[in-house]
Amino acid sequence: MQLTQKEKDLLKDLKDQEQLCIDKYTKHAYCANDGQLKNLFNQIAQTEREHLETITQIENGACPSVDGSSQKQTPTFTATYAVAQTPEKQDDCYLCSDVLSGEKHVSGLYDTCIFEFKDECLRNTLNHIQKEEQEHGKMIYDYMQANSMY
Repeated sequence: MQLTQKEKDLLKDLKDQEQLCIDKYTKHAYCANDGQLKNLFNQIAQTEREHLETITQIENGACPSVDGSSQKQTPTFTATYAVAQTPEKQDDCYLCSDVLSGEKHVSGLYDTCIFEFKDECLRNTLNHIQKEEQEHGKMIYDYMQANSMY
């Protein structure tokens, strides 16, 4: 598959963003106080690694197949933190706000790429990844909502 220069440049941007997501989620999992949040961040980091691998495959001329829907289990959260502010809750809230902002950004980047790629298979693959990024944002929101952070 022959990619245009613009498509190659966009893939580079996507790879940079996915690597940043991997790094953030990995570091934030280490820093999180709540075990549920650590698990969530580690789960999302793994999915981001899969996204990076998919983008690398596209760069190498393949169109990786996707099943059209995400098969990952969406976690449910129990409240760890009460309404009152504690230093631990504030720290975990900061970590969540940081990655939620990142998910919004990367989802927008995928949106742009979906419109810029000419190959339908690649557009479908990128659309699948974007849907997973949006699901990440929803999981973070759900955690924050359960813990009176949002």
